[in-house]
Amino acid sequence: MAFRDVNARRHIGLQQLSSLALAGRTLLGPMKSYKFIVDESTNQSTLVCSAVRLIESLDLTSAAGQLLNETIQAQNKEFRTGISTLLFLVGAWSNAVLECLQQNVPISAIVSVMSEGLNSCCERVQCLQISIHDVNKELCSSSVRPNAFKSKTCQIGCDGPVNPQIFLYVQKDISAPEEVIPVNSRSHQEDDSNFNKCLLSPSSSFASIASLVKPAGNKSTSTIFGSGVIASSCNKQKLTHSRYFGTLGKSHFSSQQGSFQGCLSGPSADPCECYGLGHLAMALSHGNQTSVKLLQHIVAYQRERAECSGSFQFNIAGIVTCCLLGLPESYSCVSPGFVTLVSPEQATVIKYLEDKPLRILLVDGDLTEQYRHLGFNRPCNVRTILEHPSLPEGRADLWLSSMLDILIRFEVNLVLVKGNVCENLMERCIANSILVIGSVSRDVLRAFGEVTSAQPVTYLTQLNASCVGSGAQVGLWKACDGRAMDLGELLPVRIKVQGIPLLTAVLTTTVASKMQLIEDQFWTLACRLHHALHDEKVFLGGGAVELLCLSHIQMLAEQPLQPANKNAVRELHDPWLAASATEYTSVVLQALASGWKQYLSVVMCNSAQAASELEACTSVDHHLKKAAECGSPSAYILKEFRRGDLLRGGSGPFAGHGEGLKVYDNVTAKTEAWRRALDLVLLVLQTDAEIITGPKRNQLLNSHVSSEFMFL
Repeated sequence: MAFRDVNARRHIGLQQLSSLALAGRTLLGPMKSYKFIVDESTNQSTLVCSAVRLIESLDLTSAAGQLLNETIQAQNKEFRTGISTLLFLVGAWSNAVLECLQQNVPISAIVSVMSEGLNSCCERVQCLQISIHDVNKELCSSSVRPNAFKSKTCQIGCDGPVNPQIFLYVQKDISAPEEVIPVNSRSHQEDDSNFNKCLLSPSSSFASIASLVKPAGNKSTSTIFGSGVIASSCNKQKLTHSRYFGTLGKSHFSSQQGSFQGCLSGPSADPCECYGLGHLAMALSHGNQTSVKLLQHIVAYQRERAECSGSFQFNIAGIVTCCLLGLPESYSCVSPGFVTLVSPEQATVIKYLEDKPLRILLVDGDLTEQYRHLGFNRPCNVRTILEHPSLPEGRADLWLSSMLDILIRFEVNLVLVKGNVCENLMERCIANSILVIGSVSRDVLRAFGEVTSAQPVTYLTQLNASCVGSGAQVGLWKACDGRAMDLGELLPVRIKVQGIPLLTAVLTTTVASKMQLIEDQFWTLACRLHHALHDEKVFLGGGAVELLCLSHIQMLAEQPLQPANKNAVRELHDPWLAASATEYTSVVLQALASGWKQYLSVVMCNSAQAASELEACTSVDHHLKKAAECGSPSAYILKEFRRGDLLRGGSGPFAGHGEGLKVYDNVTAKTEAWRRALDLVLLVLQTDAEIITGPKRNQLLNSHVSSEFMFL
């Protein structure tokens, strides 16, 4: 047949996918390796530790490379996790398809059998899903040491030892002394800064970062868990702000305004739920110590604010990040309000406005003369000669003067702009003690609008008295030692309003090349927790799901054609193609299974659980044999997972913690990564098959089968 001659040529697209995926091999698993991407033209280098940044840094000139980039960006935009898995499986399954082509397996058979095989896997692994309620019960009932992470020196993307005294805290008020005070000694109507005072000294370990909640009338002396600090008070004590949070109610989940939020409400009668989301965040962190501590503090703060309403919601839309280069990583913290970076000129305005109640304006767009909102209709019968002409000096000054007059007339002190800000207007505002901050996200604008009653405007000419909010305060952000930070070109500033639910994760490091890595790791963990609450369930982690997929596919390959696959075969209108799919089912399924086996082997090697891929494959085969002998692979895998012996050696990121620390994965993000990887491989395969190139091109076109080809 003609397609056999076409398949005889080398599929360049699949080879390109395989080569690109090979570059991200060391990024798979919990212990990732840094990579330097060097630009040969400029000799500049970029440090990356994620598949997203790797693909962004590569020069992808081929069509297959562009498709790979689009696939990874789509996964990252939707989930921000599962990208390394997607990239690796693209390479593994590209090689598997190439092997099938070398055995003259028809493309139609490869597509149909692989698609059906993956669908069957997705159905089979549903038995390894566990609800969030059961996860909290299991994790909280197990004996987990509060400083279990502190005994290890490895974390995601970190080759050096972890500082055991790393200081992560909820940022105190910019003018308050550093002290330990009860969290709930204030009412919820008081200023948020009161909450921020519940800190321990910078030398405190994470296990010691605790606060006490004491109702009146109970005089007692207790020890803060894990710290050795004796606290005497007349109130009953309750632990908060460690990895163990206060009492939470039973689990239920809801979606609101496109931001999925897990809800825990009502009094908790189940002691297994008392620790809230702390254990779940740790189980989803995959060893990322720094990010899990920050996220646990965020959850604790959000839960503290929600106690008055009787329900807790993890709101990822209420979290922003601010990256401060030049401070040690021990200065990373969570600060209520909005922390951002401003120029030294703007800092002079901030010092003038500090501690004063400000009138705030929100601009949903650019603050420039040329800006037009989306959907702006241009006048009819007008031909545009130049989109943004340089304005005459008189006209530019007129616009600047009119905009400044509007701000002064409404006594606006603070302007938050979603887009860009005209530099000349910025200078005039600084001269008039008006603080203008650009590039503010829509979520931040929404948060300030809710608590200040400010209404966003698109143009300053739309401004009226009802659009201006009040109650905002601004000041220079201060580190844990109470000193304002002068980082050179930019200065951190904190904007707060009483009752604002916005939290800023202030991420610090002294290494410029690590700044992006730290921010990516934080958002990855936050999105994992967010999607786990949205799905209301998680997968067993540590390779359990992939091992069951491998076992299931091998079982299908060894058995006669299953009914589900027979139905798929009957859908092929050509009897010859149906016969081919039946004939090559075992070969294609074995190729699909090889991707899972390579995945497990590389994860074990990268996690130092096997000295070589040969040793890792031997270990995987051993588990497959025992699972088959058990009669129920899923039951065997579940038992080994609970024992902590599943694909785990003695030097992994969780080794030494026994069964106390379980690992879990997101359900939807993982399965979508599988589907996107296979869809991309099959798309490139079928696209390559439609393109006739090579030395036999003319021979094929002049043959009697040329009528079978369709020319585009």
